[in-house]
Amino acid sequence: MPLTVKDLMKMEGAYLPGSAACPGCGLSLSFRIASRVLGKNTVYVVPACCFSVVQSPMPLTSIKAPLLNIAFAAAAAAASGIKRAYETLNKDINVVVWAGDGGTADIGLQALSGAAERNENIIYVCYDNEAYMNTGIQRSGATPRGAWTRTTLKGKEEPKKNVPMIVAAHKAPYVATASVGYPFDLIRKFEKALSIKGFRYIHLLSPCPPGWGIDSSTTVEIAKLATDTYFFPLYEVENGKLRITVKPPKRRPLKDYLSVQGRFRHLSDEEIERMEKEAINWWNHLLEMEKMESIL
Repeated sequence: MPLTVKDLMKMEGAYLPGSAACPGCGLSLSFRIASRVLGKNTVYVVPACCFSVVQSPMPLTSIKAPLLNIAFAAAAAAASGIKRAYETLNKDINVVVWAGDGGTADIGLQALSGAAERNENIIYVCYDNEAYMNTGIQRSGATPRGAWTRTTLKGKEEPKKNVPMIVAAHKAPYVATASVGYPFDLIRKFEKALSIKGFRYIHLLSPCPPGWGIDSSTTVEIAKLATDTYFFPLYEVENGKLRITVKPPKRRPLKDYLSVQGRFRHLSDEEIERMEKEAINWWNHLLEMEKMESIL
């Protein structure tokens, strides 16, 4: 039986009060949920990212779990070694990378690719706030086209790097997208990841109020809009079979999502229309892939 809210609240998570996170931080919300599902039998590996700061400055910490802070490029490699060490000791411990999009789509991509190719028995979570937020809102490979950052003052010209599909191309046993806007879908995907052996990858949309230019009270609402406008579809690829896990009954106009974010305020109607066409095309492509026995 899938977890309910009551079940989740009874479970002990690894997130304690008093963190250094910004109000409304999507990372904090997602970790609060996921750590309850992952349970006490979990070791976390964290490269340089916002989560390094959220833990709080020494000698205090807001994370009640074994955790290794590691170099930007080395998270997947370090997690691979930790998991193999536990296996040598015949200990069944969940080893989870919790990394931002910079340490995943860019600086950590080689180690991620290597771990996926070797089918290391770890869970890799990318909480995607779509820029290098910890160092001052610079663009990353996961920043979407059109978004303002401090290094793309007129809006990023290039499209968002499709990391879930890059990992799926490695024939990883389980790849999924998730969002704090759909918490029960998020819970189910972490439950499924725990039930599978081998390399598992979850790409988690994590709105950032200061980086996105949104009110801290709207994090979940805006994350939900990302899916409801087809801008961030929720799907999973299990052993090559793709399944869309959330199909909005009616697609919302992309403008509903973009207009409430300061980082997209400069876009013209023509630019928004172009981005909407791209989102719809990707959604239709996912629908076609869903019909296939395997996308690999």
